[in-house]
Amino acid sequence: MSYETYFQTEREAQLAELKQWLSIPSISALSSHKEDVLSAAHWLLDTLKRAGLENIELYSTAGHPVIYADYLHAPGKPTILVYGHYDVQPVDPLNLWTTPPFEPEIRDGKLYARGATDDKGQVFMHIKAIEAILKQEGTLPVNIKLCIEGEEEIGSVHLPSFLEASKDKLAADAVLVSDTSLLERGRPAICTGLRGLCSLEVSVNTALTDLHSGSYGGGVPNALHALVSLLSSLHDDKGRVAVEGFYDGVPELSPLLREEFAKQGVDEEKIRAGLGLEQLYGEEGYSFVERVGARPTLELNGVYGGFQGEGSKTVIPKEAHAKITCRLVGDQDPQHILDVVEAHLKANIQAGAKVQVKQMEKARAFNIDPSNPILQTAADAYGKVYGTRALFTKDGGSIPIMESFSRILQAPVVLMGFGLDDENLHAPDEHFNLENFDKGLLTIVEFLKTV
Repeated sequence: MSYETYFQTEREAQLAELKQWLSIPSISALSSHKEDVLSAAHWLLDTLKRAGLENIELYSTAGHPVIYADYLHAPGKPTILVYGHYDVQPVDPLNLWTTPPFEPEIRDGKLYARGATDDKGQVFMHIKAIEAILKQEGTLPVNIKLCIEGEEEIGSVHLPSFLEASKDKLAADAVLVSDTSLLERGRPAICTGLRGLCSLEVSVNTALTDLHSGSYGGGVPNALHALVSLLSSLHDDKGRVAVEGFYDGVPELSPLLREEFAKQGVDEEKIRAGLGLEQLYGEEGYSFVERVGARPTLELNGVYGGFQGEGSKTVIPKEAHAKITCRLVGDQDPQHILDVVEAHLKANIQAGAKVQVKQMEKARAFNIDPSNPILQTAADAYGKVYGTRALFTKDGGSIPIMESFSRILQAPVVLMGFGLDDENLHAPDEHFNLENFDKGLLTIVEFLKTV
């Protein structure tokens, strides 16, 4: 039978099976759910076995386990490594869920549950696409390996060391990942870049204690004044980061890439109005989609200090704090960025104040050339099923492990997602549009049969 007929016949049984997995609260960030994460891993082991995969193994780490499986019976054909994760985000605030997050429910053609789109639902599609080909044809047209982890939502803490130790086992011609989104309903996209990340905390200190603003105001440094002045020095009046060395490794946008961005047809006025803003803001000379997809940023995530209670308290604060994150692109080195930002802060601190910087997380950007033949094959697979070929995009977010896969395994990464940006991933009422569940299954089959 055709694959369309096969999946229509199996649809209810497959969705019932997916609901079982979504019912397991595999929240990796909470130690109280450690056994639930393990239960989700064992559920996956059983499902892979039933699907016909072989050499299924659970690898323990210092945190949550990694699951491996393969089917290697296509000599001379490419090997595709499918990556995904079975852990999910915490569910707070619980009162904002229409139905309980681990009691999956279908409403208006959407499957609601934590993990429905990020990432259990998308991983599940790969398993069922592989199972369909095995049942329909008795073998696979390519060699398949799977690496499914339980720590993506906490930064894939132990996966890089697993990749290094398992390079030979995981060796592949390409890594296939479904953990991203379409541009919008009916408009598929393949992400060819994810921004990197680094973060730091800044503390400014002045006197030994808070001081009375009447007795000392105008005669001593104010930690809040010093911090605000310091933070304002980080950007110029055109939206550029004013830190020497910050743009080292940032590539200029090529005419081809700008053309790809333009093809997305992003309506900036619609974005502005939808966010309730007077106007958009950012680095001069770039469109909104270019700013958030292909340019680096330095953002203040939190600024605090002094009296914050009800009413007035006339003090001169002795300390003030800020949290900063930078999104990185191209070949920017996160350690270099942290160092130059710290140097800038220390060089520009107001007289009479002291600044301390705590460097924190860091991850490199991921990039792949959209002309890579395997990405072109993936775009064609979308086109056959969706009726419109996938566009190549850059995503402003960060999935640090993508750079690790690309660098450690020396294989192209194909970010072939089926979610939508409005599916509330990481938020209450997370859901997955079943239209993309249906089309995603067919697209994955098409890709595996033509790669």
